[in-house]
Amino acid sequence: MGPATLLRRVKPAPFEYHSPESVEEACELLSSLDDAKVLAGGQSLIPLLNFRLARPAHLIDINRVGALDRIYERDGGVAIQALARQAAVEDSDLVARVCPLLSDAVRLVAHRVIRNRGTVCGSIAHADPASEIPAVLLALGGSVVARSARGVRTIAADDLFSGVFETSLAPDELLVEAWFPAIRGKHAIVEESRRHGDFALAGAVRADDRLVLFGVASTPVLADPADPVKGLDPSGDLEATPAFRLHLVRVLTDKAFAA
Repeated sequence: MGPATLLRRVKPAPFEYHSPESVEEACELLSSLDDAKVLAGGQSLIPLLNFRLARPAHLIDINRVGALDRIYERDGGVAIQALARQAAVEDSDLVARVCPLLSDAVRLVAHRVIRNRGTVCGSIAHADPASEIPAVLLALGGSVVARSARGVRTIAADDLFSGVFETSLAPDELLVEAWFPAIRGKHAIVEESRRHGDFALAGAVRADDRLVLFGVASTPVLADPADPVKGLDPSGDLEATPAFRLHLVRVLTDKAFAA
């Protein structure tokens, strides 16, 4: 592979760029355009574009949309809007008080320089099965708010994640807010990775008696704490064999429930 080939592989394929200034304008674009992707933090999307693993015809950058970066308390939990950065959630006294499990989880996401731009809602919409934030949303029984030109709907975390990088969000829907219920009981998030900031080989989230595993299936998995590996069939790769991932699940579950 020559230098010219390498250079082509770190530049996005051509796309049309859009920069709406309101949620309504963004939703209209999503409803009228085929093959569009939404850009918020871009910490997951931009690498996919650069390596041409994603080739959308349109890119909708929502960073000019006003009043979409709030972190606020509602309905006995904390709501995180689409442009709220992970670093802001990490530093939020409100999140630490109402939902400390989310504070703990965000600190495990990559490195601070990534969290300065990355968004909580973007992580949820991206639906990486090794990601901490979707697992916390599922463990807490949270939900997201999706907007489109057709209206607004709330999607429970139990109904949101459908596969690797796949959710039940419709192509014309914009995830505008995630809601995490308060947690004041026993809670923990533990994971194992090769290096700090790497994606987890396996992870476990405890919210009272509820256990969710991540990094071991195509989506976050609600599991039985008494038998966490039941029904699991994790894949193997250069980082870990299936048997090692099952071993990690047992060890991490014990750690989470001893915390």
